[in-house]
Amino acid sequence: MDHPAHQPDRPGGSRLRWWSLAALAGVVGAGVFLAAAELVAFLVARDGSPILAVGAFVIDIVPQWAKELAIELFGANDKLALLGGLGLAVLVAACVSGVLQFVRPPLGAVALGLAGALSLAAVVTRTGATAFAWLPPLAGTAAGILVLVLLVRRLRAWRDHSATGATATGPQASAVPRDPGERAKAGPPAASVDRRAFFVLAGIAAASALVVGVGSRVATGVTSSIAAVRRALKLPSPNSTVTVPDGAELDIPGITPLYTPNADFYRVDTALTVPSVDPETWRLVIDGMVGERVELGFDDLVAMGLDEYSITLTCVSNEVGGDLLGTAKWLGVPVRDVLAKARPGADADMVLSRSIDGFTASTPLGSLTDDGLDAILAVGMNGEPLPLEHGFPVRMIVPGLYGYVSATKWLTGLKVTRFDAEEAYWTPRGYSPKAPIKLSSRIDTPRLDKAVEPGTSVIAGVAWAQTVGIERVEVKIDDADWQQATLSNPVNADTWVQWFLEWEATTGSHNVTVRATDREGNLQVEDRAPIAPDGSTGWQRRLVRVG
Repeated sequence: MDHPAHQPDRPGGSRLRWWSLAALAGVVGAGVFLAAAELVAFLVARDGSPILAVGAFVIDIVPQWAKELAIELFGANDKLALLGGLGLAVLVAACVSGVLQFVRPPLGAVALGLAGALSLAAVVTRTGATAFAWLPPLAGTAAGILVLVLLVRRLRAWRDHSATGATATGPQASAVPRDPGERAKAGPPAASVDRRAFFVLAGIAAASALVVGVGSRVATGVTSSIAAVRRALKLPSPNSTVTVPDGAELDIPGITPLYTPNADFYRVDTALTVPSVDPETWRLVIDGMVGERVELGFDDLVAMGLDEYSITLTCVSNEVGGDLLGTAKWLGVPVRDVLAKARPGADADMVLSRSIDGFTASTPLGSLTDDGLDAILAVGMNGEPLPLEHGFPVRMIVPGLYGYVSATKWLTGLKVTRFDAEEAYWTPRGYSPKAPIKLSSRIDTPRLDKAVEPGTSVIAGVAWAQTVGIERVEVKIDDADWQQATLSNPVNADTWVQWFLEWEATTGSHNVTVRATDREGNLQVEDRAPIAPDGSTGWQRRLVRVG
């Protein structure tokens, strides 16, 4: 009787077994593809990473509803969710390419080549792609295909020798001798040799891909990191600082602080990875409909003189009662002073600001040149240089406008133009080209997930009406009359205010509603509206449990 190890596998079990191993070969090949690409990107073209380029491409083409859903579900972790989803898609595609190469060669290699071509297209079409950006995906594709072909060749040989029972030293198609002595002289079965060769090659390739890929990505982050440059940067003292009046911040547990710590400040942008911009090489170009094209370096900008400003930023993706807003003390230079150097044309009505990652925002020219509005080019945030993820070294801040039309991070260009001549990033994606921030209010405490004790309790939160200011906040409990809340002392019209109302909480569940009125007498809109095309509206209502 033949030795069990030399008997052909049953057809059903054989197919699943071989296809699983082929899928493994595909995953290893894809891993080598990405690792080799990361290594070459580290050596010659930092902007040539295929996974990041494809991720950025996905961000650019994602429909409006998907973008809103991602922010709603994952908040500031939307980039991590995208990378996770992209990684899962790559894993599935890699498994398919391995099976295709095993079943119908060279279809798997062709599929991997097609993936490489797509990543190449994503890399070379990115804004600011360098001369050798094409090299990483090309090298990665070649390495991945080579490893895939070699692994599947070993796997097919293993399968064929398992079926024929060939030995390593005998003729390739010879049967395995039945006599144990003769089998020993003939050498180990060829299937065992092929199996060992497959797993050794797969193990070496996978381990190498892991070390090289992770090492190259970490090395890229370390060597291109601007974190050390930022830490060493000393900004000059501002000409003026923000005066925070007594009573501007309420001492109420659970209420949002007056100023949001940098680490807690919301982040919503289109950059899959945080750009690394060296202040030494940073340049801002002001062109378009101007009397003179102007180019400024970081030192040129800072030399114009810095002032401190207190401004609340709000994202258009902020739902009623949401947390995609925050307040900081910003250090910067008025945009109007920078634009004045270029002398905008009389027919211009818009400035198209551009980020280093290709993002653009359309800002009304009047909002940037108005002497009564503190639109700035910010270099500092809450007493330190801008954090990397918040636009270091320079970003734009415009009070009263949602971030997608004003708050461009990693700023590199200001093009003076017209709304009827240019479109910004989000305009063709379903958002309004002009988006003033809407009067709104929010309940911070009590929280929905935590019951309060019966008796005297406090309802508190924040309200904002940038450039106008808050006049009044009112609270309704169940169907009772509206009650006027107590406001904190405002810092200025561009900064949110805190508010609170004491009430006698009775056991049970209560609906608490809040609304605000600005200093021009406008009442916050009651009707609910979605965030697109120009920001959500509606009174926030929260269920509060007592007892």
